[in-house]
Amino acid sequence: MAKNCQNSWSGKTTTIRMLATLILPDGGTARIAGHDLVKEPGAIRRKLGYVSQAGGVEEQNTPRAQVVFAAKIYGVPDPAGAADEILRKMDLAEIADRPGRTLSGGQKRRVAIALGLVHSPPLLFLDEPTTGLDPQNRANLWDRIRELRERGTSVLLSTHYLEEADALCDRLAIVDHGVVVAEGTPAELKRSVSGDVVTLRLDELDEAARVLGPLAKRTRVGEGMLRVYVDDGEHALPALLRTLEAEGLSLRSIALERATLDDVFLAKTGRSLRDTGAAA
Repeated sequence: MAKNCQNSWSGKTTTIRMLATLILPDGGTARIAGHDLVKEPGAIRRKLGYVSQAGGVEEQNTPRAQVVFAAKIYGVPDPAGAADEILRKMDLAEIADRPGRTLSGGQKRRVAIALGLVHSPPLLFLDEPTTGLDPQNRANLWDRIRELRERGTSVLLSTHYLEEADALCDRLAIVDHGVVVAEGTPAELKRSVSGDVVTLRLDELDEAARVLGPLAKRTRVGEGMLRVYVDDGEHALPALLRTLEAEGLSLRSIALERATLDDVFLAKTGRSLRDTGAAA
C-alpha cells in the first residue's frame, strides 16, 4: 500500500541511490519532491528519507543516540523530542537505550527507518527493507510501512519479494535489464495476464500446450509444467480436462490459482524471478 513502489531486477539500488542524490546520474532528468535531481540536490535531501539495504545502524551506539544525531544533522529544532516521537511510533521506545549490537534484525530495520524519518520527510526511499528478516519480523515491518502510508508519507520501495510488492504497493513497476516492462497497480498488472492460471503437470507438455492453446489467452511451458492462462478458471477447467482426455493426454496433477505478480513477471520477461539470479 505504499504510494509508489519500484520492483526492479536490474539496477534497483543504483536507481534509488541516484534518486536520493547519493550518486550523479550519467544522463536523463528527474524531479524529486518538486525539485530537479541534478540542480537542486540539497532541497531534495531535506524532503527525503533514505534507508539502504545495509540499514546503517551502528553496533556500539544506542538507537536513541543515533536518531538524535540524525535529527541534529537534519537541523530538527528539538532533536531529542523528535527522536522520542519517532522511536515511539516505530515501537522502539523500550529498546531505545540498548546497544545496536543487541538488537534483532527486525529491530535494526525499524531503527534504520526511524533514522530516515526523524526529520518528517514527505518521501521515503526503502531499498529492500525486509531482506533477511524472518516471517514474523517481515509482517511487523509491513505493518509499519502501511502506517507510514496512512499518515501521508509517500514510499518508494524496492523489493524482489513479489508478494511484498503485491501487499504494499499502490503502483509498481517491473524493470528488466534497465527497461520498464510493466507498470500499474498490482490488480491491473494481474488482470493484464489473465484472471486465473491453470497449472498442469504431465509428460507431453508441448503437445498439451498445442491442443489447449485455442481455449486459453496464453500458454507457457517451463519448469516441468504447463501454465494455461484463462479469464475464468472455474468455467474453463472442465473444457480443458475434456480436451486432454480426448487427445489421450494423462495428467499427473492440476491446480487452479489466481494470477500472481510472478505470472506477470513471467509473461513480461519470459522467465521467472528465480531464474534472473536476483539477490538480496
